[in-house]
Amino acid sequence: MQNNVDTIVLYDENGEETEFNVVVKFDIEDSEYVVVTPVEASEEDVAIPLKIVKDNEGNELFETVEDEQEFDMVAEAYNTLFADEEN
Repeated sequence: MQNNVDTIVLYDENGEETEFNVVVKFDIEDSEYVVVTPVEASEEDVAIPLKIVKDNEGNELFETVEDEQEFDMVAEAYNTLFADEEN
């Protein structure tokens, strides 16, 4: 995924599209992740971590991070990145 992408459009299981702001993209080991927020976010919305994977044809797809250990690893990296920016 290019680093200069500001927004992405994702489709839910019903084919409904939602536009997301890309907050940050980063690599952990051999995997790429993005953290996104809905463009039309309300106060209850939170940042959503997504893993970037490639299909058999080399197209990039986004998967939700469901594994608890992987989620914690991504959350820690995200928090570290933004802690560094605040200092």
